[in-house]
Amino acid sequence: MTTTPQPPRSRRERPAKPPLSRAGIIGAAVAIMRAEGLEKVTMRRLAQELDTGPASLYVYVRNTAELHAAILDELLGGIDLGPAEGHGDWRGRLERILTDYTAMLFELPGLARSALSARPGGPHYLNLIEALLALLDEGAVPPGQAAWGVDVLLQFATATAAEHATRGQSGRAGADWDALTRALDGASPDTHPQIAALAAPLISGAPEQRLAWGFHVLLNGILHTPTPVAHAHHGHPPRPEPTPGDSR
Repeated sequence: MTTTPQPPRSRRERPAKPPLSRAGIIGAAVAIMRAEGLEKVTMRRLAQELDTGPASLYVYVRNTAELHAAILDELLGGIDLGPAEGHGDWRGRLERILTDYTAMLFELPGLARSALSARPGGPHYLNLIEALLALLDEGAVPPGQAAWGVDVLLQFATATAAEHATRGQSGRAGADWDALTRALDGASPDTHPQIAALAAPLISGAPEQRLAWGFHVLLNGILHTPTPVAHAHHGHPPRPEPTPGDSR
């Protein structure tokens, strides 16, 4: 008994693929990142997921760097910005937003490292900057100091998340920490008197305590440190390439 070969299926009979869109591309990229890690989010892998060619994606996203920045902006939409319009101490509300931002990056190690150089410019990033500036304004921080201060606060939060994310991925994280502890504890008072006196405080405190303390230190500095920009200067002077988290 022989089977009759089936004729090839016409492409017209296949389910139609949804049309490409920037939102759909970013959504697929986020799904790949959560399942496989940010390092797997390439234009080629994304094209495979969307059943299209890489060239089709460049109409919506110029390169992988822009794609990663768009992923970051998409995930910033999950941060609770409600404290910006709440009540109570403005410092505490600002800290809650920054802690939420840091926690989001903690959970995504690859994104935390990418965020050090990513340049998000989407609506969620703008909403985050607006909320932070509103709270600094509520705290009577001078405008110029607030503008520069947002940059410093986000840099600190991002770097902290990236540092801990890198440690968490390392199989030697525990061993490295033990080695550092032994080195500090064993520092000689003759050659390293400051380390010997402060060995315990140097490694004390839970990560969340150190994060909160760092925010307090930065806020105090932002409040009381004028920027070097001359307010009487007219026009827009040349400015350097903005750093990660820059709100300018």
